[in-house]
Amino acid sequence: MAVEQPLATPAGDQSRIHDIGYRGYDGPRLGRAYARRSLYSQSLRGSYGLGRSVKSKVLPMLLFAVMCVPAAIMVAVAVATKAHELPVSYTRYAIIMQAVISLYVASQAPQAVSRDLRFKTIPLYFSRPIETADYVQAKFAALASAMFVLTGAPLVVMYVGALLSKMGFAHQTKEFTQGLVAVALLSLLFAGIGLVIASVTPRRGFGIAAVIAVLTISYGAVSTLQAIADAQGSGSAVPWIGLFSPVTLIDGVQSAFLGGSSAFPGGIGPSHGEGAVYVLVVLGLIAACYGLLVRRYKKVGL
Repeated sequence: MAVEQPLATPAGDQSRIHDIGYRGYDGPRLGRAYARRSLYSQSLRGSYGLGRSVKSKVLPMLLFAVMCVPAAIMVAVAVATKAHELPVSYTRYAIIMQAVISLYVASQAPQAVSRDLRFKTIPLYFSRPIETADYVQAKFAALASAMFVLTGAPLVVMYVGALLSKMGFAHQTKEFTQGLVAVALLSLLFAGIGLVIASVTPRRGFGIAAVIAVLTISYGAVSTLQAIADAQGSGSAVPWIGLFSPVTLIDGVQSAFLGGSSAFPGGIGPSHGEGAVYVLVVLGLIAACYGLLVRRYKKVGL
């Protein structure tokens, strides 16, 4: 109940201070870990429009369907023809569908971070126990998880279909596992690059265009240079050129260590020694993206 306390003024008027009964919170403090998990779960749900308007669900769900439908068609064909192998390997599928994956990253990375920048809510996050590293970890993990769902779901469809068509269990399980490792690396790398680019601008449209440009232009330029090098008889330079595009980086890692076929000219991927360099570059880029995001949000949160 409000309590009125009269206060005398020089003019003789009566002013009142109203105690409206606000009480301090004396319940349990859940701390940073709970805040980080909550931010992760909400960001992950937001990557597929869950808990948001119908309009926000259309594009991510459509892209998810586009990723899974070709896999289902391949399984249906394999079952109908009683094939002994799937038409496309598990490690090759994500490379073929890279345009869809790039579009998903471009649409969801700005959604994850640009709105916080645009509406200046970052300082509000950091006014609580959550710290800069917690925010970056939650956003990074959420987008990487969403991408892993996007890229891993069609592999599950292919794996289940292969088992239903009575293909070799051990062989399919091995290739399926290799495919999951490849898309996990792809998800981490693409999520990091997408978030770094999107964190530069609060405008979602600019973020989308910038992510698409970086992913598509880099792949087109690298593929062109690889083709030129191969045509001029400089085949040894082809694997090293592949270090300059996220897509060819993942292609090189899986062709060197995960039994995948390479999309490089001539179908010859990097050797094991060159593949080790690919792995180091991929892990280094993921770590660099995380570090850049932490530094970026330390400045924004001031």
